[in-house]
Amino acid sequence: MIKLSAVIITYNEEEHLEKCLESLVGIADEIVVVDSFSTDSTPKICKSFNVSFHQQKFLGYIEQKNYALSLANYNHILSLDGDEALSEELKTSINKVKEDWQYDGYYCNRLNNYCGQWIRHSDWYPDKKLRLFKKECGEWQGINPHDRFTLKPDFKSGFIKGDLLHWIYRDYSEHNEKVERFSSIAAEAYYKLGKRSSIWKIIYRPTWAFFKAYFLRLGFLDGLNGFIICVQTYNVTFLKYIKLYRLWHPRN
Repeated sequence: MIKLSAVIITYNEEEHLEKCLESLVGIADEIVVVDSFSTDSTPKICKSFNVSFHQQKFLGYIEQKNYALSLANYNHILSLDGDEALSEELKTSINKVKEDWQYDGYYCNRLNNYCGQWIRHSDWYPDKKLRLFKKECGEWQGINPHDRFTLKPDFKSGFIKGDLLHWIYRDYSEHNEKVERFSSIAAEAYYKLGKRSSIWKIIYRPTWAFFKAYFLRLGFLDGLNGFIICVQTYNVTFLKYIKLYRLWHPRN
């Protein structure tokens, strides 16, 4: 059976971190945590689980995760965020893979909990994530704040059953705050990459994002919270392109 390193980045994750770490018992052969100088009880919780605990100034989601990856002692990696945990079915699947590892990386579905409700439609489910992989087969890429582990060309991926449980927002106010912050991070990242905005993009991209999530991906089946999620999908896209437009056209 292969040895597995669980790698986690954290910042003020005390609300859900214990669930995350408990779900790794019997799964991970080591747990590596890179913390961005949390001011809550995150460090204390980590030390109670005897993890390999490191602290570093936050570099960006992608950069932070690649740094955390470099600290793992084993070649086979399970990557989680501090507000995620393994379902029982996913634990079983991972243990089976540890006994017979066939692919370079494995996808699973992520199930998001929004204001106490598990969301099973819109862009939020199935929310496929590649979180189980061989270290040398790829790296964290993407455009901040949206990171993804990308396999190098010619490396193969498989899929395992079970959900990665994710407690995303506890209330609507927290969602509003993240929409504001994430849209700013995304606009800055797009600007650095030379991506541009326009009046057409400001109108079209948010409208399409809402239509796709609410109608094509059945967001309406999640009731009021499904509608709110799709509206916020519109909002974050709208704000991203507004802010990107302003970066290219600053006020005089």
